[in-house]
Amino acid sequence: MTNGAGRGRGTRESDAMLLVAGIADMAVSGLSTVVGGLRGLMRRADMAELAAEGQQEIKARGRLALDRFTASSPAHLEVLAQQVKAHRGPAGV
Repeated sequence: MTNGAGRGRGTRESDAMLLVAGIADMAVSGLSTVVGGLRGLMRRADMAELAAEGQQEIKARGRLALDRFTASSPAHLEVLAQQVKAHRGPAGV
């Protein structure tokens, strides 16, 4: 590989190699950051509580995702209006 001199033939290959090397370096750097963060989490005394909160958060996100892609439910205000109407009776008294 050249050090920038003689840029002509082979620049596409060297540029591609540099891009791949840069992406690999970013991935390794990111993974080392994640591993360091996980090590810090493992040292916490409240790990069980943290895991339970994480599980609840993931369930809530899953519920929202399913609601977003499934059949839509009736409008909130419409449901409230029907409940008020049922509570007041047929004459609206």
